[in-house]
Amino acid sequence: MAVVAPTRPTTARRNKVNLVQRWRGLDNLPGGWGRCVATIGVFDGVHRGHQALIGRAVQLAQERGLPSVLVTFDPHPSEVVRPGSHPAQLTTLRRKAELVEQLGVDVFCVLPFTAELSKVPADEFVHEFLVDKLHISAVVVGENFTFGHKAAGTVELLGTLGSRFGFVSQGAPLVTADAGITFSSTYIRACIDAGDVVAAEAALGRPHRLEGIVVRGDGRGHELGFPTANLSMPRYAAVPADGVYACKFVVPDGKEREAAVSVGTNPTFSGRERRVEAYVLDVDEDFYGQRVALDFVARLRGMEKFPDSAALVEKMHDDVARTRALLAERGR
Repeated sequence: MAVVAPTRPTTARRNKVNLVQRWRGLDNLPGGWGRCVATIGVFDGVHRGHQALIGRAVQLAQERGLPSVLVTFDPHPSEVVRPGSHPAQLTTLRRKAELVEQLGVDVFCVLPFTAELSKVPADEFVHEFLVDKLHISAVVVGENFTFGHKAAGTVELLGTLGSRFGFVSQGAPLVTADAGITFSSTYIRACIDAGDVVAAEAALGRPHRLEGIVVRGDGRGHELGFPTANLSMPRYAAVPADGVYACKFVVPDGKEREAAVSVGTNPTFSGRERRVEAYVLDVDEDFYGQRVALDFVARLRGMEKFPDSAALVEKMHDDVARTRALLAERGR
């Protein structure tokens, strides 16, 4: 993720997504940096609940004629506090920046989350980072937001500290579906882990996306008449349950193509390594070495073991036909 030297966005610049600033840390803010409106959180997935929260912060910033700053953390705090507990990652840091910028945020700020930061008391975090460095006029967070050492800081404490330091604190309500489901990163991870990418899309407001580099496979797909692009996934990527999916295959220039995607170990050939393999429809192109993305639209079936390659090929033809029909039906 590119990082630029921080400067203060102007009102005119806030209307241009390509001029959004990306900062890492808060140690080099310019002397002329004034006040701002901030929102804080991990924001993994930038789901519909996050979108409402960020939208409120952007709106408040516009009302006050101030820049909006989104503060997030890297790596995920849980991995620092409890090593080995890193949750499946819904969005890479790069993708997260792109998504929040589309929502009108002026500054995407990443705070490196370290063991030292995890031990900073809640009131000191507010004073050092939000007041002394960012000069916040207001902060908007989710109503269940916690912060500081042992997550002792609450929305109520933010309100108390706001009265002391001269900023406004707002706790935004959580967003729920008609069925009473609260949109959260944890809920979306559970949907993806179960292969329910349709439910995940409903909560995200867009299809779940995997990003990765295309690497060489064993060439078996080519031998069967279905050459695949094999994706090397980021370490903590939220990979859907084993099965076959109808997807959109997105190349670096943003162009989308249809793809039937297999996730799993390929049990027909006694595979052991879990892979994500995309058969891109109607394309005779080698994507090796490119960073691509897969948008998961629907699950076609679970992973199956076939008696021989002929039976597998027959099923793959059916998978391709269903992928075409499904994506056409949904206008993708």
